Parts: sequence; structure tokens; C-alpha cells
Amino acid sequence: MFHRSTPRRGRAAATVAILAAGLALAASSPADAHGHGAHDSTVVSGKARFEVLSPTLIRTEYGTFTDASTFNVIGRDSFRPVRFTKRTEKGWLTIDTGALTLRYKVGSGSFTADNLDIKLRAGRQTVQAAPWAGHYPPSCEAGVLCEAEALDVRGPGVATDHRDYTGKGFTAGYTGTGDAIVFTTAATGSLQLAVRYANSTGGDGQNVTRTLTVAVDGTNRALSLPPTANWDTWGVATVPLDLASGTHQISVVKGANDTGNVNIDSLALIRPGDAYPAPAPAAPQPCPFGTVCEADQGTLSGGARTASDHNGYAGEGFLAGLENTSSSAALTVTGVPAKGTYRVQVRYANGKAGAQPIQTRTMTVNGTTVTLPATSSWDYWRTVEAPVTLDKGTNTVTLACPTAASCNVNVDTVALVRAGTPLLAPHAALGGYRRGLDGVNGAALTEPGLLYQDGWSLLDDSASALYNTRTGKVTPRSGQAQDGYVFAYGQDYTRGLNELSKLTGPTKLLPKWAYGVWYSEYYDRTASEFQDIVKRFESENVPLDVLIVDTDFKAPDRWNGWNFDTSRFPDYKAFQSWLTKRGIRTSLNIHPSILGSDPKFAQAQATAKGKLKKTGCNGGADCYTFDFGDPDQLKAYFDLHSSLADPDFWWLDWCCDASTSTQAGVTGDAWINQQYAARDGFAFSRAYGSLQAGGYGNPTAVPTGPWADKRTTLHFTGDTVSTWETLQAQVGYTPGESAATGLAAVSHDIGGHTGGLSTEKGAEPDSTKLPDDLYARWVQLGTFQPIDRLHSNHSDRLPWQYGPAASASAKKFLQLREKLLPYTYAAAKEATRTGTPIVRPMYLAYPGQQEAYATAGSQYLYGDDFLVAPVTTPGDTATTTVWFPPGHNWKDYFTGKVYQGGTTAQVTSTMATMPVFVRS
Repeated sequence: MFHRSTPRRGRAAATVAILAAGLALAASSPADAHGHGAHDSTVVSGKARFEVLSPTLIRTEYGTFTDASTFNVIGRDSFRPVRFTKRTEKGWLTIDTGALTLRYKVGSGSFTADNLDIKLRAGRQTVQAAPWAGHYPPSCEAGVLCEAEALDVRGPGVATDHRDYTGKGFTAGYTGTGDAIVFTTAATGSLQLAVRYANSTGGDGQNVTRTLTVAVDGTNRALSLPPTANWDTWGVATVPLDLASGTHQISVVKGANDTGNVNIDSLALIRPGDAYPAPAPAAPQPCPFGTVCEADQGTLSGGARTASDHNGYAGEGFLAGLENTSSSAALTVTGVPAKGTYRVQVRYANGKAGAQPIQTRTMTVNGTTVTLPATSSWDYWRTVEAPVTLDKGTNTVTLACPTAASCNVNVDTVALVRAGTPLLAPHAALGGYRRGLDGVNGAALTEPGLLYQDGWSLLDDSASALYNTRTGKVTPRSGQAQDGYVFAYGQDYTRGLNELSKLTGPTKLLPKWAYGVWYSEYYDRTASEFQDIVKRFESENVPLDVLIVDTDFKAPDRWNGWNFDTSRFPDYKAFQSWLTKRGIRTSLNIHPSILGSDPKFAQAQATAKGKLKKTGCNGGADCYTFDFGDPDQLKAYFDLHSSLADPDFWWLDWCCDASTSTQAGVTGDAWINQQYAARDGFAFSRAYGSLQAGGYGNPTAVPTGPWADKRTTLHFTGDTVSTWETLQAQVGYTPGESAATGLAAVSHDIGGHTGGLSTEKGAEPDSTKLPDDLYARWVQLGTFQPIDRLHSNHSDRLPWQYGPAASASAKKFLQLREKLLPYTYAAAKEATRTGTPIVRPMYLAYPGQQEAYATAGSQYLYGDDFLVAPVTTPGDTATTTVWFPPGHNWKDYFTGKVYQGGTTAQVTSTMATMPVFVRS
């Protein structure tokens, strides 16, 4: 039944009030591509439109309205009509659902921080926010350096994988038509737009002058970008502009005829002959009493500094460098109501500092000591509070180190509040994602996703193309528009994930066998050698569900050949049939390129109508790559697959080749992953971005994703370094990625990929092995991951290749993985049904507990009932700190010992056990 937003008896009076305010409100919209008709959930105010999808989810549009699905958003029709009220007072339209209040200043134009705000509750905290802040073209005035990543970034990613940039990074890629950075200015007169850029040998193999377009109020000018010495060297290119009075919108964009493939660090509007401006240091900001303030926005001294090299902080960075007794941060606190004793709330991270042991630290706030217990790593934060005395009015509050052994912490936010005030949550990301962990040793920077600690976020869908879910076709949007979804889940994070699942489509449920045991090693093997390994799995009573054949099976080139090397695989069909009879599924590793000398190249180029480009790749200079966005090239690409083999699924390992997708408004990964899913049922690939937007191992986010990938993809996280630090980082990474994106199927290389501690001689020629304890502990982690895939680069991953204790442990836990398969599959089905992932950060279930945030890097929930705290330290025995959430007791899965909820304990395990507990 539809609930009307205005009661029938009050509708006439409401209409009179609306007309008197000069506001045109409409509760109707054109039918969309699915036949979805007019809803009372829609409110129109001039060029602004709002659609109330749920009490905690409102769509906000300005400009061109869109009723069709987009590549990100396919499920607007999945929501039931909701009761809400709307009113106009003093020029503001207010929409109130009971859980979320949204206000828009009538007739004020596109959404900004000043004309649209929201209010919600997150636990006991009232949160007010401006969701469109930073999502519209900011101002860049004459003579000021403006960081490219701080502009309105539409298409490129923000990268950090080259040196000597300013700010937080640079915009990278510019590979798709329409990729742009946009700003406004009120500057006038004869000026130059100066652009600081890097241009070296790109993914297309070229090292040439590149071009972009500078668009000023719809008028285009060419921007020529000569090569720089390398990608770490920055040049400055200019375009003359003659700006009349008024406000102008300026874009640096890849036009249809531009080459792109550059990085842009910053830009400035300067007078001819003026030097390029230097970055301006941030000025200290006051901290109003009763609000959450950034600790790094005070006056910093003694080595204290702003940093941004960890995850999960609010604002632009956090306070680092509190490492000696002379370092401090002085904050000006305003508006203290009266002299008295108040509470200071400090949000901090306390991880391992160099060679020092993990330990509780202290700091002082105006001389008051604040105790800071360890957090699970530098990416995970806890808020604590302590008493502090303040005078009425304005105070200086100083954060300092009492002794040389204290501090060594990072401080994110500070709040000065009355006693009894709940701990205030900042707008800090919970979890994050990145395209791959390639080359990562330990933790890695990630991109924020859906969840924030203060309970709201904006999914900005403005850059996403229109999408026909029936035909799979995409169409660029027409006209300019802001199109975003305001989530206001408060502390009910699982509700946010559920609504994301409805809005953008559920995470892919894989076949049941995919949740079993995988073996995948980058090692040159023949079919008979693989068969010997399978027989060994059987004789050792170790389960095996999936066997991956890596790249060496190919001919004439092992990287990108499109024939079988018959000396290794004389009859692949017979080999696959042999595996199928044993219940084992297979996959072949594919790289998206082909040599000009390949016997199948001529046919592929003919199918592609001559459009395959020679770019060079790992296969050599005579290498051609594909544009997946071009139907002819896409057909040529998949015809090569069909002529090669028919495995159960393909592994697209597009780490290093220059194939891309020029499909406008669609993330490159998401587009090709959808094509694989249409063939095989799911894609096994990297996700969320594209190789061209920031590079092989860069965290770069692409605005036209990442929300579509979860509908199709088993995420291969890439080639990590085999160290204890990487193992430790993966404990929190998997639940963090799932919480950020809703994608449940995350697959790490169990054991890591290469290097690190893989130094001992292995069991086979030219192979290495891990230390026994590291191997055993990584296999334990894999047992409680969404996908358990043993993989490496020429490093032993088979249990019988290790010593007795490690071998016995690995066998035991691989057998346990198989035993848990029904439970894991049930958790996967729940993830698809509800959006709650298989592997869950602690704060999903315990959002009101600070320990849930602080321990999110060392433990997680596996489905509803298992609490898992993997061992990440060396030794035959290890002691792990485990927090047991309140509300239940927790029984050790291996020893039967029961731990009381609401406590923390030290749990010791041998290589035969690990800290796993069952909710009682």
C-alpha cells in the first residue's frame, strides 16, 4: 500500500504554502525504462529532484533527471514506498523520514556544502552533515595553486605511485573520453591556465606529446603536453585564457580526439610571466566546543605534522610525529560555556612503532595524562576520554608527550565536551578497497567506500553511464547532472549494506565448489605433473576443489599465446575431463594481449576490423592489445578464448598489458568482468578500477565504479609480498573491503605471491619455500576467508613440501575448510540475500563498542557464529590478544575453553590450533 507523504486533509493547505513560497513541488516523475511509474516518493524543486527510497536513503539529483538504470544503480525499484513529510519554511525545502532530515535551499542551484544538508542519529549522537561537500566543482582563483585531486574529479583516479607530487596525490589516467577535472573561478582578464603534469611512456608503449582539452564555459582550447623525463618528473604546460567578469566553469578533459594518458598534479590561473605558485600551508583552525575537530589543524611544533599514510582517518589527514617531549599540537578551543571540568575525547591509533614492542602509550592534554592502549594496527582507531579543566570562552588545549617513551601514536580527532556526552564519531571511513595489492608488503592505502563511523555517506553516481539491464547495453548520459544517493544508516551498518545491495545489485553468489580448496601456483607444469599433484592430494587425504593452470601452458608465447603448448598439454580436453571425473574444476590464466606473430592474430585482427593496436607488453614489442569497450575488439578477444578451450571459468590476470575499455561512464574492470560473468557465471579478476587509471598496484578509485563489480566478480587481490606483515594486514583487509563495497568474494594469494621470506630452497627446481610457521599460519587464515586459494610465484604451497608440524597443520586446516563448506556457502547465500558479507568486521555486529573498531585489524566474524583472530606472529606457539564481544560467551573451537563476553584475553595456540571461537 502506498503511504502518501502529505495527509489528504492537509494537501490543499500544504499546496497554498508551497505556492506562497514560490516553490514548485511535484510528486511525479516520468516512467523509467522498466515501466516504473510515478511514485509519491519523488519531490521536485525546480532543477532539483529528490526520491525517498527508504527512511535512510534519499536520491538527490540536480540538472538532467534520469529515470533509467545506470551501470552502478540497477535497483531503485527494489524499495517499498515510504512515509515521509515535506515542507517549505523560510526558503528551505525539508524532507523528513523520521530517521533522516534533508534540507535544500530552494532555487539555490546545484548542490553544495551551503545549500543541502542532512541530520540523523548515529547511536546517541546527533549528526549534521553536508553530503555534497567536495562533490561539485570547487573554486580556484588567480595566483593560487589548486591540487588536481581536490577539484571535481570525473573519471581519472587519484594516484600516489610516483614521486614529487604535491598535496595528497595526483589525478592519473585520462584514458576515457570525458575524463576530466573541473573547477570554477571568478577570476577575470588575460590569464594562463598552467597545468603541472607528467608524461612518459604510457600503457600504449608511446612516449610522445600528449593532448587534452581545456573547456571554458563550453569553449574548447587545445592543451599540448610534451614528454617529461619520466613519470616522477613534472612539467608545466599553459593555455591562454581571456575571462570576462562573472563565474566560469573550467574543465581539463580528454576529448574524443585527445590522446590523454597523462598524470596531472595541480593547476593554477596565473598572469603571463608569473611563476608557478607554490603550495600554501594550511592555516590552524579553531575547534568549537562540543564538536569533533581535526587534531592536525592546530599549531604543530617539535616534529608534529600532518600525515595521510594510513587508512581510516577523518578529514584530510591526522596528527603524526608526536615522538619526543618537544613535539606538540596546540588547538584553540572556542565557546566553552563556563569554567569547569570537561571531557576530552581523543581518537587515536597505536600500532607497532619501528622495533619497539606493541604497548600502551600515553599523552597529555593540558597536562592531564590520557592512556592509549594499543590498536590492532595503524589503520584502526579507538576513541578514549579523560577529564580536563577549561576556562570559560576560548582555551588553548595542547596535546603533548610527557616522556620519551610515551606518545609514538597518531591522533585523528579531538573533541571537548560536557561530562556524559557520548563518544562522538567523526566522518571517518570504515574499511576500504583498492584494485589490487600487487607488490604490497604489509598494509596498503585503500579508497573509502560505503561505511563511515558517523553513519552517513554519499554514493555519487553522476559519472556512471545509463544501462539497460535487459540488453546489457550502456549509453552515455545526456546533459549535466548531479546524481547521488545519501545513505544515513547511523550505527546500523548492516542496514546500509542491505540498502546498497538493493540499490546496486547483490554480491555474486558463486557455485558451491568455489568456496572449497583451490590450488594455484605460477610454476611451469605439464598436464601429467598436475595429475601427479592431484593424486597426491588424494593420497594425503587433502581436499581439492579447484585447480588453476597458470600462464606457462600457452604457445607460441607463454604470456599471451592463444594455443596450447602440446609438449606440456598434449590433450587439454582429456586433461580437463580427467579432473572433472574427480570433481575438480579448472581455470586457465589469460593475459589480454596477442603477439602479431601469433597464428591466430590475423583472424583476431580481421574480427576486430583492423582496430587492434600494437602497444608492447610483457610478451614483447610485437604485442597488440584490446579495447573491451569496442564490440568488434571484444568479439575478437572472446573468439580467441573459444578457439582455445572451455574451462569452468577463466582467470583474467590483466596486471601488465595495455588493454582497456573506452566505454564511457563504465569502469574498465567492471565492464570486462561483466562480460566474463555472462560467459562463465562469474569473473575472476581484479576489480573496482582499471589498469590505466593509476597503474598496476595503485589503489586508484574510478568514479564510475566500484559498485557494479560485486554483481559479477570474485576479486583477485593481486601479487603480494610473502611476509608476516602482509599476513597481518590481510586479517583486516578482507572484512574491510567487503564492508566498503558489499563484495563478499575476496581472494588473496594464500602464502603471498613472491619475495619477502620466500628465501629457502624449495622442493622443486628453482622454487622457494616459506618458513614453516608462516606457511602454516597463512593456511589457517585461508580456512576462514571467503576463498581459500593456495597460490605463489614459484614458491611451495603444498602441505607435504613442509616439515611435519607445518604439514600436519596445513592438512588439518584444509580438511576443516572442506568440513566448513556448508557453513561458508550458507554465509555466502546470506551475503547475496542481505548484503552482510561472509567475513565481517567486528563493528558490523558491535557498532557501539570502541573495541570493535580498535580490533578490526586483528579479528573478525566469519558468518554469524565464528570469531576468528588469526595468528600473525612467528613461532611454533603464539599468544594472541582477543577481544570477546559482550552479550555472549565464546567457546574455543579447538580446546573447548569458554571466554566471557565483554572481556579481553591472551590466547596461546600451537601450529595445530588457532584462535577461533564459537558464539555460545
